[in-house]
Amino acid sequence: MDRQKKLLLFGAAWVSALLLTWFYYSNAVAPKQEKTLRMVVATHDMPMGTLLKKSDLKIVNYPEKDVPKGSVFQLAGAENRVLMVPLNTNEPVLQGKLSDMTSVEGVSSTIDRGYRAVSVQVTDVSGVAGLIQPGSHVDVIFTRPGSMAEATTSTILQNVKVISTGRTVAVGQTVDPRAPKSPTVTLILLPEDAQKLELAKSQGKISLSLRNPLDSAQSANTEPVTTDVLDPMISARLARARRGRTTNVSRANLEDPKVWQELTGEKKPVDEAKAAAEEEARRKKALAEKPRIVVDVYRGDKHVQESFR
Repeated sequence: MDRQKKLLLFGAAWVSALLLTWFYYSNAVAPKQEKTLRMVVATHDMPMGTLLKKSDLKIVNYPEKDVPKGSVFQLAGAENRVLMVPLNTNEPVLQGKLSDMTSVEGVSSTIDRGYRAVSVQVTDVSGVAGLIQPGSHVDVIFTRPGSMAEATTSTILQNVKVISTGRTVAVGQTVDPRAPKSPTVTLILLPEDAQKLELAKSQGKISLSLRNPLDSAQSANTEPVTTDVLDPMISARLARARRGRTTNVSRANLEDPKVWQELTGEKKPVDEAKAAAEEEARRKKALAEKPRIVVDVYRGDKHVQESFR
């Protein structure tokens, strides 16, 4: 009987040792199995404005501790909704990146209330060589074509936000990333600014100048720039050509009010005191040159006058 008790005690000790060893190994040595959740991610890169289809989405297991807030856990929660931001491959689909179920489909869902989206056609030069990207801020420059006397350039809009560039996304379609970009830039404007831009598009050339995203200063000087900044003498030369004048005009001659009026048809402002002094000097010079005695001399049928000072 004593031998059986010893064997039972010895067996119980072995079982206890095995259980303790397994418990220690499972908690300290063996890799822990993290709890996961099934969530929706993107199957490929997609630009803003893409209407999501079933083929654009898939469900994967994600560690519970790494699941972002606002994640979508079912395909039905993301299908037929529009991306408001670009989405990369295997990136989690979040509710904040999708348009509301009742909102207008397409990029229009990203336009703030009270604003309008207007597209302008640009080139590599007028579009800052492709450096303008969605989210950039630009100034809109309008150039009126014409002759040297008619051409002007002015900044008509400042600190305008760019909503999209290049390719146009149609509702219900995705964009092939290999497709060439069209030379268009879409801007977000107030209605009155949108009208101004449309008028400028029909009257001349539109260019964009890229701003620093931290620079929101508004320039107070919006006066049109004329060709005088390129050639200060252009107005005088054009006026001279119109009046048929062929003599050369220098800057010194332009100080003469009579020459200026002949060239431009405008009276140049002069100093009254200086003008009075010059007039007095001319009068004195004329008196000094006037002869004191004039004698008429007749020789036959010839008549001459001789003057003596």
